[in-house]
Amino acid sequence: MSRLTHDSTEMKVALDAVAKAAEVCRAVQADLVTAGTLEKKDKSPVTVADFASQAVVCDAISKIFPGDPIVGEEDAADLRGDQAALAEKVAQHAGMPVDAALAAIDRGNHDPSTKPASRYWTLDPIDGTKGFLRGQQYAVALGLIEDGQVVLGVLGCPNLDGGLLMSAVLGGGTRLHTADGDAHPVTVSATEDPADARFCESVESGHSDQGASAEIAKSLGITAEPYRIDSQCKYAAVARGDADIYLRLPTRAGYQEKIWDHAAGMICVTEAGGTVTDIAGKPLDFAKGRTLAANSGIIATNGEFHDRVVAAVQAAFTVPA
Repeated sequence: MSRLTHDSTEMKVALDAVAKAAEVCRAVQADLVTAGTLEKKDKSPVTVADFASQAVVCDAISKIFPGDPIVGEEDAADLRGDQAALAEKVAQHAGMPVDAALAAIDRGNHDPSTKPASRYWTLDPIDGTKGFLRGQQYAVALGLIEDGQVVLGVLGCPNLDGGLLMSAVLGGGTRLHTADGDAHPVTVSATEDPADARFCESVESGHSDQGASAEIAKSLGITAEPYRIDSQCKYAAVARGDADIYLRLPTRAGYQEKIWDHAAGMICVTEAGGTVTDIAGKPLDFAKGRTLAANSGIIATNGEFHDRVVAAVQAAFTVPA
């Protein structure tokens, strides 16, 4: 059992950091995403938001927990050299000088596979880049790992229900935080028959094998249309009962899921009463470094019929060769 609680300093720092990063992302979206950037398929707005979000979160953590390593997605090396104009935009939106922003981003370069640490944070500054560019769903996801176990997670979903924060702490349940500062517990759905369940899957077909998902749904007797939503907002949807099942089926051989793509979302589901494993039914192993190297794919459910979903996946899906 973790010593952390929803009132611990770690949770307060995480909530504040994710909330600030979500505001930064909203500002970038309002300032830089235009009809022109969408038409040109220009990804520079999400690049600015990604780096600015990581700078804000890493800076917040470093001020209170200067000894804690951070495993982030972005690397400030991509902003150096001939990228001065881009670095300036990042720093402007992060609200700090360029050098400070780059240093904060670099705090996210820790690799626990080469520099083992008993405790570290993992951050996805924007999960769901295409959702961000479409003005749809994306998430800021922050998790805390101790001795290989996720003990705390915060999801910021700026466009879900006008913006929400969801937090979870090991042994302490999952909470939904409203704009006025209130927080209340959330739980997964009580659906008992998988035939009555609703799938939650990625909008982007490249993120999961949607054809196989459809076959699995059919084998379980599911007839409801899938709830398609970008990013770790899918975990939030399962945690609060909007959907009952989330599958992420591998689309290519050898692909390893990144820890920042699942740490926060996983604990939000499990602490809300659900179950999360890989497609073989094994627990997710966060002790292998920056990836879930010991796992393949993801199955998240409300826990009522998880084994049946795993069996259906095993019967209908073959990992790509």
